[in-house]
Amino acid sequence: MSFWSAPTPAAPVTGTVSVPGSKSVTNRALLLAGLSGGACRVDGAPPTRDTTLMTGALTALGVPVTTEGDTVRTGAHGGLRGGTTEFPAQVDCGLAGTVMRFVPPAAATARGAVRFDGDPRARERPMGTVLDALRALGARIDDGGAGALPFLLDGDGPARGGEVTIDASASSQFVSGLLLSGARFERGLTLRHDGPPVPSLPHIAMTVDMLRQAGVTVHDDEPDTWRVEPGPIAVRDWAIEPDLSNAAVFLAAAVVTGGRVTVRGWPAASTQPGVHVLAVLERFGARVEHRPEGLTVTGPDRLSGVDVDLHDAGELAPTVAAVAALATGVSRLRGIGHLRGHETDRLAALATEITALGGSVTETDDGLVIDPKPLTGRADRPWGAYADHRMATAGAIVGLVVPGIVVDDIGCTDKTIPDFPGRWSALLGTAEGR
Repeated sequence: MSFWSAPTPAAPVTGTVSVPGSKSVTNRALLLAGLSGGACRVDGAPPTRDTTLMTGALTALGVPVTTEGDTVRTGAHGGLRGGTTEFPAQVDCGLAGTVMRFVPPAAATARGAVRFDGDPRARERPMGTVLDALRALGARIDDGGAGALPFLLDGDGPARGGEVTIDASASSQFVSGLLLSGARFERGLTLRHDGPPVPSLPHIAMTVDMLRQAGVTVHDDEPDTWRVEPGPIAVRDWAIEPDLSNAAVFLAAAVVTGGRVTVRGWPAASTQPGVHVLAVLERFGARVEHRPEGLTVTGPDRLSGVDVDLHDAGELAPTVAAVAALATGVSRLRGIGHLRGHETDRLAALATEITALGGSVTETDDGLVIDPKPLTGRADRPWGAYADHRMATAGAIVGLVVPGIVVDDIGCTDKTIPDFPGRWSALLGTAEGR
């Protein structure tokens, strides 16, 4: 673990930042490039652990991959392949949901055996929905009945595909993972969701949009049903836009300190869920402006509480909760019960960490109620990151206003934001915290 003292600036935070590319867009683009079988280029790929895990997975499946800076190239190949049952190809999922949920369906199009495993916490994340769906589509999988990592997938070419019904209420990644490889199944894919509403629908819209950009025919006109026609995936290059959920962390610095922060390269339109942060920040009292140099947020004189449904953008919840803990009124975060199954139980983690500083947080069935109280940094207890990049950055936001915050594992931010401490300190104009 890498302990880090979160800086507390003496003045409102003012500055301009550039953030790395979206890991969600990047890992979809990389998988589509690998499935295309051709030479593709992905520009703007963030040099993060999640990106490295995806390129490692593609390499394990026989895709030639080279990385130079923020450009990743995939080479032409004759199809994905695994190893033997005795010596299977090895895919390390780490703690990347996009690897553990997206790559197994791709491996179901390969010949040979592939073993999947990951970090200890990754073994606790639900995988049964994807594995059972792949079995129904013709894949052979041995998970020992656990419905989780580790497991072995052993195939002899593309799974037959066809129709399957799942309950994707725990994660939109179950839908996206199957859709991304659906065109390479023999019969394509008809995927139906049966259960409570699917969270993070913008992520599925992102998947469908990128599939269409890759020449894949996708029908999504029927609610909770997606049809992917069988066929090739186009060989093409991809340009990755900034990660808007990561950008939200820097914009929050302006909001909680009454400052002004600009994010360069904010897209005019985006399917990323992170775009929803703008409306939330406005409800806190911030002012949002689209300028030629980027997207600018100016913090308010008084930080109001909010009542927001984050069902479609749950990844913003730690950032929003951190801001809410510093507001002047009660905030209610709704629609995020599914966050209990993310990198950590984010609802319990947020409640624990804010309460440890003197705050008042109540967990509900689908979210949090945050009643702001005076917060105090504790020398005897660091802010827990729980190996979760968004919990770590939430601690940094709180530390902007509350002196003495120490994050116990700032290194976990490498998952999506390389050198977060350096970027944070540069924005604040401070020496890097230690």
